[in-house]
Formats: sequence, C-alpha cells, structure tokens
Amino acid sequence: MASIEPNAGEIWIVDFGTTAKQRPVVVLAFPQPQDARALVVVAPLTSQIRGLRGEVDIGKPKWLTKHSAVNIQGLASIDYNSLERKLGRLPPSQFEAVKDALRDLLNL
Repeated sequence: MASIEPNAGEIWIVDFGTTAKQRPVVVLAFPQPQDARALVVVAPLTSQIRGLRGEVDIGKPKWLTKHSAVNIQGLASIDYNSLERKLGRLPPSQFEAVKDALRDLLNL
C-alpha cells in the first residue's frame, strides 16, 4: 500500500492482482478530496517496444532494469491501495511527451 501520496509523472510499482503481475506504471492522475472515488489513473510501462502510436520511449532510467516505454493505450484506473512503492519520476520533458501522446490518442 502506498505510504505517501502519488504525484503525476511518478513511476510506481502496482499490484494488478493474481491474474496479472506487479509492474511499473506512470501516475497520470491521483485522487483529490473532492473526487467521488479514490482511483489513480495510470499507464503501464513496457519493455516490448514496437515503435507504434501510443508508446512514449523513456529509455532506461536507473530505477528500471530494461529500456522501456509508456504504453498510453494501456490506461487504467486502479485503487489507491494497489500502489506498492515509488521507483522514481519521469523528467519533465518525458512527462510532457506522455501528455502529448494522451492528447493525440484521445483527440483532445
């Protein structure tokens, strides 16, 4: 369970339950007091990079074991308690690229 409040742009390990696995995600939005539900919106990281729309290459940060990308098409809303531990934070330029890819994917 998360011991501190997550912030947008941070990378956390999430427990997706028994059918999935623990994996890193980038936090896109976190619950605020006025929200109806305590859900965190995340996008998973993947090391299976295909170079397609919906992937944002983040290289190999020191807190990951492999070259990775943010999988924008894998958006999920998860319970706050699924956050296990913070790994790091995307640099502002990479987080901006994630936001740009979200806007493109959602036609915003």
